[in-house]
Formats: sequence, structure tokens, C-alpha cells
Amino acid sequence: MAQAEFSLQERDKKRQVKDRLVRFAVTTGGMSVLAALVLIFIYLAIVVVPLFSDAKIDTNHASRVTLGGQPLAIGIDDYAQIGFVLTPSGEIRFLPIDKPNAPVLYQQQIATHPVAFAQSSGEAGWMGFVDAKGKAHLFKPEFNATLRENVRLPEVVLLPSKIDLTLTEPTNPVTDFAFSVDQSVPTIVWLTKNGQLHARWQDEHVLNRPPKTINFLFPSGLDNPDQILLTPNSELLYLRYRSELVILTKQEHRFLVREVVDLVQGDTERSIKTIDLLAGAYSLLVTDDKGQVSQWFDTLQQNKRTLTHIRDFKLASELKYILPDTHRKGFFSFYTNGTLQSHYTTSEKLALFQRAYKQAPVMAAMSNNERFLITWLNDELSVAVIDNPYPEISFSSLWNKVWYEGYPEAEFVWQSTSASDDFEAKLSLVPIAFGTIKAALFAMLFSIPIAVLGAIYTAYFMSPQMRRVVKPSIELMEALPTVIIGFLAGLWLAPIIEDHLIAVFVLLILLPISTMAVGGVWALMPAKVRHCLPNGWHALILIPFILMVAAGGVWLSPLLEHTFFSGDIRLFLTEHGIGFDQRNALVVGLAMGFAVIPTIFTIAEDAIFSVPKHLSDGSLALGATPWQTLIHVVLLTASPGIFSAIMMGFGRAVGETMIVLMATGNTPLMDWNILEGLRSLSATIAVELPESEVGSTHYRLLFLSALILFIFTFAVNALAEWVRQRLREKYRAL
Repeated sequence: MAQAEFSLQERDKKRQVKDRLVRFAVTTGGMSVLAALVLIFIYLAIVVVPLFSDAKIDTNHASRVTLGGQPLAIGIDDYAQIGFVLTPSGEIRFLPIDKPNAPVLYQQQIATHPVAFAQSSGEAGWMGFVDAKGKAHLFKPEFNATLRENVRLPEVVLLPSKIDLTLTEPTNPVTDFAFSVDQSVPTIVWLTKNGQLHARWQDEHVLNRPPKTINFLFPSGLDNPDQILLTPNSELLYLRYRSELVILTKQEHRFLVREVVDLVQGDTERSIKTIDLLAGAYSLLVTDDKGQVSQWFDTLQQNKRTLTHIRDFKLASELKYILPDTHRKGFFSFYTNGTLQSHYTTSEKLALFQRAYKQAPVMAAMSNNERFLITWLNDELSVAVIDNPYPEISFSSLWNKVWYEGYPEAEFVWQSTSASDDFEAKLSLVPIAFGTIKAALFAMLFSIPIAVLGAIYTAYFMSPQMRRVVKPSIELMEALPTVIIGFLAGLWLAPIIEDHLIAVFVLLILLPISTMAVGGVWALMPAKVRHCLPNGWHALILIPFILMVAAGGVWLSPLLEHTFFSGDIRLFLTEHGIGFDQRNALVVGLAMGFAVIPTIFTIAEDAIFSVPKHLSDGSLALGATPWQTLIHVVLLTASPGIFSAIMMGFGRAVGETMIVLMATGNTPLMDWNILEGLRSLSATIAVELPESEVGSTHYRLLFLSALILFIFTFAVNALAEWVRQRLREKYRAL
């Protein structure tokens, strides 16, 4: 007896050790999963957070330069090592910025006795003098690595004279001018002392004829503008007369007035100080005396280009001047008290607000890479380091409509890349988030009825012998790789649907109706006939009827298309403003629904089959019919599991990548049309992440898309669990 007690105690100790080991393993595994989820969230957040950080500026060093007057222009290279100043006497001096008080590296006299100075718009960096004799001298400072005695020296590129640069006689000097250089051929517009406006350019080369120089005298009504601005391609000329802007387009041999715009829009209390071209030269920045900067660009209205007011930046009245960015669609604003602000037009983001100087610099310029800002004040060149990596991203630009250059109105647009150098990335997450929801909803619209109703029949009505075949077969569908489903949907199913579109819609209507009709007819059959088929095998009757209805729908579709849609339903849809793409949401819904059905079916079927037998038996014993028992007892008890199945399927559909990638046109459209394509968050990540630059705005935005998917899936699963628990508590009494 004592030996038996000892054996039981020893066995209990071993069992306790095993229980503790298993408990530790299970707990460790669960905690590891939670830790992995937390680490994924933290990693995604670390990559994403810098997108919403503010810009930084560091004014680190200055060089004192004595000119005896204010320079006409300043500049700096991309390494903050060499800068230049352009003196009023027509001389350019290159200075070692990183070595204060060092001697001049290189200097060159560009023009003697200059009377006018101008800089071309755009990033080319051309500058020009007009001397007292009326001759223009066009040049460009270069910071190329020219070595002389192991010292990197800059150089000045002079524009070769392909046209006569003598603009006027000394007796009628130039007072103001603007120019642009396209393929080393300049277009010059100048204003003389007598108020007349002239232009000179070279017409396009024509075969068998040398280029011809065009001289154009503007009409007297366009004399004495307050400001002349010429676009880099010389196609548009802006003449400002106080608060009125005259826009001219260059034709073969003349400039023609396109339109006249009131820049203050009838507000007589405002006056315009200056106009500037934004990077890319598509937009105008108009600054008034109230400290307001407004953006204007051309839009197409009634098939005619019109300069349109887009947005305003209400700055302070102490605004002294603005400096547009070199490449990006932003600008810096300088205030009389030394405050510096950085704004981005499309995102309307104030990225920088800092008092960087004691007072406003007299002038400022940016390096070509937009990393360094050089300013001039009191015979001193100051260099500031700008850290502003993500100005184009704000909550507004991601989730609100944005009016981009070249668009007729504000829209949600996702277009991350382009072949054009002056392209502005359009990074609204709304189109791809919309595409994700659209694909998931159409997939659920197809899969939920089939999966849930199939699970109900399989678990409650089907015979055990058939269930042992059907349930594993459907579960095997889940093992099919989604890349195969997407491949078949894109290359095989999409062309079939395109060629038999009427048949698809006919079958979507006829199949449910015919199924219910067969069930109704079967219920009206005599009991002798109905008892011929064993209980639980009724689904076999549907197979021939479904095949006949499918064949009838395919046979009937050409007749319907010819009768109601003039023989071509795709052309009919197009004429009525309904778009059609071969790879569309219908294809995605069918393909993704096919992939989601096993998930929903398996969980829902297990939930229904697991309802205790005594509940249904008790209901039947009390006189309820099988349908009443199913609806009021079985489905209520199994509702937590059915809801979980649907939510699991929805989460699977939201995160699906390969089917959406291969079965759609992958076009970010904002339309509920089932016959048009879409683009989802997951497909965008899969396509664009390998090609994005690490650390770039595009790269971090794709990680933000992943974070949104992660949070959305987590929220859906959490909501599903909460609802499941509530339903379980509610129907526990059954």
C-alpha cells in the first residue's frame, strides 16, 4: 500500500513537471508572438515618423567680403565649399566659403559699365548683363571640378553668340530685361529708356534654310511694365503692370496676348510686390504688400488654358521677400525681423519657422541640391545647412484632395514616378486605400453567401458520408497558392469575362434564382418522389440544373447583347460613360472570393457543426421544424463563430497581394464601377518598394501603407474578437 502511494506521488510530480514545461512553452510562444507584433509595429513606426518631422536649419559659418556695395547675385556649390558674388561693376568673384577670410579663388570681369542685370528662371542658372553700349553678356557660373595645383577651381561659361546680342543704341539704354536659354539659343525681352518693349530670338531650324533671327517690337499698349518674367522654354511671357498681369505666348514671329489677369481679384486694398516662378516654371507665386503669397497656374477651362488662382499662404505683413526652391514645389520666406519660414505648396506644410537671422538678409540663394542656403547681409556671406527631407508630406496631402499643376481641379491622385525631370510626385493614399476596400468588399460580396450558406448546408443538412468528402475538398482549396489564382484570373478568366460579359451578369442573376426555384419545386414533389433520395444528398439534384442554367445563359447572352446593347455591350457602356477594363474589380472579386471561401467556410462550418446536439434535438422535440431550429437555435448559438469566420475572410481579402496585383490593371482609380480596375495598398508595396530609394519620401510612404494595413488588420481582428465575445455571452443561455 505504501509502495502504491509512493508510485502515485512520483507520477503526480512528473505530471506537474510536464505541465509546467508545457505551460512555460505555450506562454513563451504566446508572448513571443505578441512581442513580434509589437516589434513590427515599432519598426514600421520608426521608419514612418520622420515623414512628419519639421525642417531644421543650422547657420554654422560666415565669410566677410568687402565689395563697397550690395552684390547683384550670390550663389553656392553643392558642398558649401565655394560661393560667388556678382558685383555691380560686372565682375564675378569665387570665394572659399569653408575658409573664412581666405583670398579670392577666381575672378572674372563679365561686362564693363553694366546698366542692367537679370537672372533666367529655372534651374539652369544663367545670368546676364547689358552694358552701356547695349550689348548683352550671358553667362553661367559653374562649380565643376577643375583642378589647378591640387585646388578645385570654378569657371564661368559664356554663352556663344548664335544671335546678335547688341540690343539697342547707347542713346536709348536698356533699363530692364529678361531672358531664357534653350539649347544655347537665347530669347531676350528688354525694356528701353523710352519705355518700348522689344524681343529677339531665333526661329526653329527649317530644312534647307538656316535659322533666322526674329526681332519683335511690342505694341505701344504694352510699354513700361513693372516686371518682366520669361519662362525657361520662352513660350510664355508675363508682364506685370502694378496688380494686373498680361500673359503672352510666343508664336512664330511675334508674341500674342493670351489673357489679362487681375492678380488682386478686385481687392483694391492690396497691391502686388513681385511675381516669381515656382520650380518647374508651371506655377506663379504672387506676393502682395499684406504678406500674402498666392499660387497660380494654368488650367483647362472650356478647352482654353486660363491662369487660375489655386491657393493662398497668409504670411505676416513683415514679409520682405520669398525664395522659391530650386527643384521642389516650395519656397522660403524672409521677414524683416530675421524669421525664416519654409512652405510647400501642394501639401501646404509649414516645415520651418525659426528666427535664423538678426534681421532679414539683403538677398539669398540656394545650392542646386537644396541643402545649403547662402545669404548676404552687411558685407558678410552666411551659409546655413537646411535639413528638409520630406516637405511634400502632410496629413492634408495624404488624405485630402490636392490641386496639382496641370489638373483641372483638386483630386485624389497616386502617381509616385514619371519620366519627366520636373515631375512632382503625387502621393495621396486615398486611391490605394479605396482600392483595397473596393477589392475586399467585392470579394466578400461573392464569397460570403457561398461560404456561409455552404457551411450551413454542409454542417446541418448534408449526410455524413458526403460531408467527409466535401469539407476536406474545400479546405484543400486554401492550399492553392494565390499567385496561381491571380495568374489564372489575369490571363485566363479576364479574357473570358470580357468576351462573355452578358453571360456573366445573366448567370449572377439566374443561378441563385434557379437554385431557389429547384428547391421550391422539390418541396412540392410528392413524398414518394422526395423519399427516393436519401436525406442529406439533395445537393446532387442541383448539379445538372446548374449546368443547364449555365449553358442556357451562355447561349442566351449573344441574343440579349444584340437586342438590348446594339451588339456590343462594351461599346454601349463606353457611350454611356461607364468605363470597362479587361482586368477589373469583377475579376478580382471572383478570384479573391475563390481564395477567401475556404477560410470562411471552414471556420463557419466548424462553428455550426459544434453546436451541441441536445439543443437542436430539444427544439425538434418541442415541435419546431428543422428550418426553425436552424434559424432560432443553431445559427444563434454558432453566430460568434460565423462572425469570426467572416471577419477572418475580410482580413484575408484586405491583405491579399498577388491576386490583386495580377488580376487588376493596377490603376489607382476612385470609382465604385465593378468593371474598372483598382490598386491596393499591398499591391503598391509589392510593386514599388523594390524600386524605391531607401530613406526617400516614397520609401517611407510605402512603409506608412504597410503600417496602415497592419493597424487596420489588427483593428478588424480586435473588433471581431470583441463582437464574438459579446455574442457568446448573449447566447450562452441557449
